[in-house]
Amino acid sequence: MRMSEEKLAFVGKQVKDIYGTYIGRVVGIITEIDGEIESISVDCGSSGIKHLPYEQLVVQGEYVFFIPKWRLEAQKLIRQKSLTLKRIKALQEIVAENDSMKDDAELIYVKYDKKLHELEETEKAVVEKLNARLGELDAEAKNVKSVLFDAKLQFRSNEMKEETYQQIKLNTDELVEHIDNEKTEISNVRNKISLLTLENIGTTAAPAPAEAQPKESPAEVSPTPVEVPQVASAPTTEEKPVAVAATGDSQESSWLHQVIQK
Repeated sequence: MRMSEEKLAFVGKQVKDIYGTYIGRVVGIITEIDGEIESISVDCGSSGIKHLPYEQLVVQGEYVFFIPKWRLEAQKLIRQKSLTLKRIKALQEIVAENDSMKDDAELIYVKYDKKLHELEETEKAVVEKLNARLGELDAEAKNVKSVLFDAKLQFRSNEMKEETYQQIKLNTDELVEHIDNEKTEISNVRNKISLLTLENIGTTAAPAPAEAQPKESPAEVSPTPVEVPQVASAPTTEEKPVAVAATGDSQESSWLHQVIQK
C-alpha cells in the first residue's frame, strides 16, 4: 500500500522552530506498525540526524515548523485549569442563587476540586520546565554573543574583512532575536499561569436563550490562546497546514492549525 501524499509532504522540506531558527531538512519519516507517523528524521548537518515527534510539527508551505514541547504542555494546562476554575465558579454561583441545590452541587464540586489539585501539581512541573528552558536560553544567548565578540576582535585586529564581520553580526543578531522572542513568550506564559486563580475568574454571564445563540463549529471553539511571536521568514501564503498532531483532541488540533499564521 502506497504512503499518502500527506505523509510524503514532509520529505525534503526545511524545518524551523516557530521562532524562525533553522533546524535542518527532512530526509525521512518513521511510522508506527499501523502506518501512522511517529516522527520525522531531520538532517541537522554535523549534529547528525534528529527525530522530531510528529505531534510537535505543523506543515505550512515549504516549511515544517517545530513547536516546543513546553508550549504544548503549557497550552493544555492553561485550557484545562481555566475551564475547571470556571466550572467551580459557576457551581458557587448556582448555590448562592439557590441554597436548596447545595447538596447536589457539593457532589460535583468534589469532582472539580480534585481535578484542580491535580492540575496544580501539573502546573508545578510545567513551571519547572519553563524555568529550565529559560536557563538554557540564557546559556545559548551567551554562546551566541561570545561568537560575535570573537568576530569583532578578529575584525579589529585585521584578521577578518568587514564584510565577513557584518555577515556574522547579522546572523548572530537574528539568533539573539529568536532567543529573546522565546524568552518573552515563556515569561508571558508563566504570568498567565500565575493569574489562573479562582479570584481572577470573572462572574459567569447568564447564557442567552438557545434559539438566540449562534452555533459554533468545533474549529471555532478554542481556549484563549497563548500569544505567539510572529514566525520569522514564514511564508506569506494563506495555505493552511496540511498535517497536524496524530494525537490529541479537536481543540488541540484546532490550535495547531492556527499557531503559525502571518
